[in-house]
Amino acid sequence: MKPTLFVLAAGLGSRYGGLKQMDGVGPSGETIMEYSVYDAIQAGFGKVVFVIRHSFDDAFREFADARFSKKIPVGIVYQEITYLPDGYRPHPEREKPWGTNHAVLMAKDAVKEPFCVINADDFYGRTSFEVMSGFLQNVAGKTNQYSMVGFRIQNTLSESGAVARGVSQTDENGYLTNVVERTHVERLDGAIKYRDADGEWHLIEDNTPVSMNIWGFTPDYFQHSETYFKKFLDEHGQELKSEFFIPLVVNSLVQEKISTVKVLDTDAQWFGVTYKEDKPSVIEKINNLVKNNIYPDNLWK
Repeated sequence: MKPTLFVLAAGLGSRYGGLKQMDGVGPSGETIMEYSVYDAIQAGFGKVVFVIRHSFDDAFREFADARFSKKIPVGIVYQEITYLPDGYRPHPEREKPWGTNHAVLMAKDAVKEPFCVINADDFYGRTSFEVMSGFLQNVAGKTNQYSMVGFRIQNTLSESGAVARGVSQTDENGYLTNVVERTHVERLDGAIKYRDADGEWHLIEDNTPVSMNIWGFTPDYFQHSETYFKKFLDEHGQELKSEFFIPLVVNSLVQEKISTVKVLDTDAQWFGVTYKEDKPSVIEKINNLVKNNIYPDNLWK
């Protein structure tokens, strides 16, 4: 059974200032997500599903049809603030989406096979998809055996400002023991630090493994997500900016010994367009990969 690639593309790119998921960075105008889809096809994925917002549905469908439809089956699902379990309503003044794991839940009717979750605006590198594809094919038909590609935090920062990272800990066998979403991480005075909810700064070692939201799940993960989402809404559903992150669910499943998460190690250099100022650097890195024959000048020609 070939796994599915599930791409989180519903974010409006507020820090970046536009629909960064559709902004070209490759020599033929390719977006970052196109390199992910290309790598996933090479690694043996059999389908790609995007989660988007209705507000840019037509433009995105035209984009996806022109690039992917002849190469791999494509599905599209939607994430909206009002898509909640029966009996729940958002605060009337809420504008912020519910976060990455809410986006994952939107695929529960579209994905029936092991799947890999990625961000649309992150470049992960082909080896990430190769190790993930191998893991997912081995867990087909099983439950509660998940995975995460772990990047070194020093290889994941933006030069243009703070980033959010899932800071992780593993046991001696490479299984995740804890992951915490740190929403404000940056290098200050030569050291990597995160700022907590009280405004206090804490040091993070350079080689600390972090989640870049490249996760591997089997379909039973949707049921767990529904259960935890209701608990989350009971506690935080009327807050204006609360978010239901993937690490929140994963960490609960690990701590309660319901599921295991294998951390697939990599020393790859992550890069992405978190801010507009990141774009020139990303274009340069993509061009260097093309010059080194890692990618063709035109991915879909």
